[in-house]
Amino acid sequence: MIQVRRLGHATLTTPDIERQVAYYTDVVGLTLLERGKDRAFLACKLGLEAIALEPGNGNALSRLALQIAPGSDLGEVERALRKVNVKCERRSGISPGVAEAIVFTDPKGTQIEVFADYVFTQDDGRQAGVMPLKLGHVAYRVDDVQKTVKFYCDVLGFRVSDWHADHFAFLRCNTDHHTVNFVYDAEPQLHHIAFEVKDWAEIQRAAEVLARNDIRLVWGPGRHIIGHNIAIYHRNADKVRVEFFCEMDQMKDETLGYFDPRPWHQDRPQRPKVWPEGTLRNYWGFGSEPVIRGYQTVE
Repeated sequence: MIQVRRLGHATLTTPDIERQVAYYTDVVGLTLLERGKDRAFLACKLGLEAIALEPGNGNALSRLALQIAPGSDLGEVERALRKVNVKCERRSGISPGVAEAIVFTDPKGTQIEVFADYVFTQDDGRQAGVMPLKLGHVAYRVDDVQKTVKFYCDVLGFRVSDWHADHFAFLRCNTDHHTVNFVYDAEPQLHHIAFEVKDWAEIQRAAEVLARNDIRLVWGPGRHIIGHNIAIYHRNADKVRVEFFCEMDQMKDETLGYFDPRPWHQDRPQRPKVWPEGTLRNYWGFGSEPVIRGYQTVE
């Protein structure tokens, strides 16, 4: 089995690359690594690539890069995929930090780039925007959640952290509670992308950065119940819903099988489980009641 270790970068399509480059550098606070005619790559200040942009419709995910253990044989990855009848090919020049990857298409139609070796980027020294630690997770609406979850677990080595009933799955590939999320929708599409920041104080600062750029929050601040991360959400000019979060649950030891205890956990210990239909989005904050001003907060 392939064992993914972390999320690399997400490739988004946009009708206006220049506008999105400005947003990701000035507001989100990423470093522009490369700008070509038809693509741009951006990284977090700590050296991890986060976003690639290419021409196309707004609010669409075209590719997702995932890292396995450094030094792994990509030939073995290719053979493992072919063994389970997944068509794939080796490609080079994936990004400034990724020289080679095995590329294939997942059940929802997104190209997946599995790579082993990564070269950290240099800090450009520019202080601007939120400046998150990393791209934390990507959530996607799919018309068959069970099929997609099975593929990511059986083929890529993800583990299920939690289910919300039978329609929303949270999957992890490392200590983080979730790296990819899949929620049912008859029309498959990007749900949101999420950047991790250092702490609760940085959530407040992120909200102030957004306000200074005349960007309104569409959700939060609040502490989610599933995953327990503190989060705020906004939409950029391409209508991509972007989350900034901190304090996500951590599975620090898979053998123990529970998330590192925190004061806000509902269970003792907090283990992966199926949360019942009707579970609210938030422990506190907007979404911590079933209905607020006519807005239905239960998915």
